[in-house]
Amino acid sequence: MTQHEYIFVAVSIILGLAITRLLHAVALLIRAHRQVTFHWATALWGLSILAYSLQLWWVGWGLRDVEAWTFFDFLVLIFGSTCIYGAAEMALPVPEAGSLDFLLHSERLGRLSALSMLIYFAIGPYVNLTMMTQPPPLPLALAVPGIGIAITGLIILVPRWFSALSVTFALYSVFVIYITA
Repeated sequence: MTQHEYIFVAVSIILGLAITRLLHAVALLIRAHRQVTFHWATALWGLSILAYSLQLWWVGWGLRDVEAWTFFDFLVLIFGSTCIYGAAEMALPVPEAGSLDFLLHSERLGRLSALSMLIYFAIGPYVNLTMMTQPPPLPLALAVPGIGIAITGLIILVPRWFSALSVTFALYSVFVIYITA
């Protein structure tokens, strides 16, 4: 087993839990559908978080050529995976939390999902510049995560803009997947 395989077992477990959490929340919401006040923006946010779970898994394959892994590299990847898990955990309302109003959840407790993603984007430049065998140009390596930080920061600071910002975040997510695929 290579170091890459060994490290990505842990990353894969955490990302698998994030995906499981999102799918479980959807199943709970389907079961409680009569009490749910659906809003497309929260559903779009949840899909974007799912996309980032898959995107990190995909980008992880690109790290297979890293020859000298450090414990810090391992911690960064585990921390990033944990941030995605946190975003997945808080992305959708669940029956135990009381309110099943999608938009109300996103504007309140769901902002913790955005905070998790903001932290995830903050570690992006480290991975881009120190771990990738062909790192992107410095402006791109800083600007792309910076845009994610700006969008999630606005979601946290101005929750009433969540609907519009969830569309912006989804478009940004498609862009990130496009450039990393």
